[in-house]
Amino acid sequence: MAQPTRVAIASVPNTSQRRGRGGETGSCMPWIFAFVVGFATKAEEKRGIGPAAGRDGVASSGSLSHGIREFVNIKSVQALVIPRGSCSVPTFEDPMSANEIRFDDGAAYEGFMGAWSLLAGDSFLQWLAPPAAWRWADVGCGNGAFTELLVERCAPVEVQGIDPSEGQLAFARSQRAHGPVQFRQGDAMALPYADAAFDAAVMALVIFFVPDPAKGVAEMARVVRPGGSVSAYAWDMLGGGFPFAALSRELVAFGAPVLLPPSVEASRIEAMQALWKDAGLIDVETRTITVERTFADFDTFWKIAQTGPRIAPRVAAMAPADVELLKDRLRARLPPDAGGRITYSARANAVKGRKAGS
Repeated sequence: MAQPTRVAIASVPNTSQRRGRGGETGSCMPWIFAFVVGFATKAEEKRGIGPAAGRDGVASSGSLSHGIREFVNIKSVQALVIPRGSCSVPTFEDPMSANEIRFDDGAAYEGFMGAWSLLAGDSFLQWLAPPAAWRWADVGCGNGAFTELLVERCAPVEVQGIDPSEGQLAFARSQRAHGPVQFRQGDAMALPYADAAFDAAVMALVIFFVPDPAKGVAEMARVVRPGGSVSAYAWDMLGGGFPFAALSRELVAFGAPVLLPPSVEASRIEAMQALWKDAGLIDVETRTITVERTFADFDTFWKIAQTGPRIAPRVAAMAPADVELLKDRLRARLPPDAGGRITYSARANAVKGRKAGS
């Protein structure tokens, strides 16, 4: 049997397509499209305008592959296997569980993102400068890292953390349930709270995971009292601000791009500003937050970087020799200081506004 070649394919909306196993029938258009995009991307890289020339593996806006992707309105990326020398419909490998990015392990998330979350969250709260004794809704609280920061920095009288992942909430309840904090399972687009129940609502590193960000912002505005605060911050995913963007870029070069959050456009600072204004919020302000983290050495960075839910399945699917090559390429991107330490920066976009009234 011919050995397969891995390429990237985009799911095309409104196209008849069946995920195949072992030669099931389906639409031919997706794999033809994948070939065209791949060909265009390689040509652009040679000319210095393709993904390799952009930040975080995103094609420049003037490139051919970017234009093709925009033309078909790409929604997601899958791994596709096309047998060499075969014209049959390709089979799909779906290591990301139907293109979902899941955060079900609070302890694992703590190791991967906890320190980054605290660094960005601390800068965010300094900018927000809220008074003490507020009632807070922490929407998408995850494992409670930012919730704990709220309690430590802002002396609230109440914090309600809500998240869809029971696994994350179990960690939060066991590690973060100190003071006036309660955690419950729920949906950011249908908050289980009364109107005007809080002084402030916040999304910390969450808005790009909300399927309908506008509805999520509208819900935060609904549950906040007149004059109350609605705010958020999110990694600048499309601008290369994600903490492990260097690894993401190298995975793109290996033909194993990591999935982007479903509402990744909402992480753009212009998009965040528009969402807040469209929700009727006033005194809207934005800012960029840049943070740095130092790792003891490259091996420490690598051990943490490869554990993320978007990254781990891609690395696990690679051959051992490719993993070693990936590490070598990543090491070349991250020169150490005289003591062997690796210092890496990340960037988040933040927004805040008030609900009209007093």
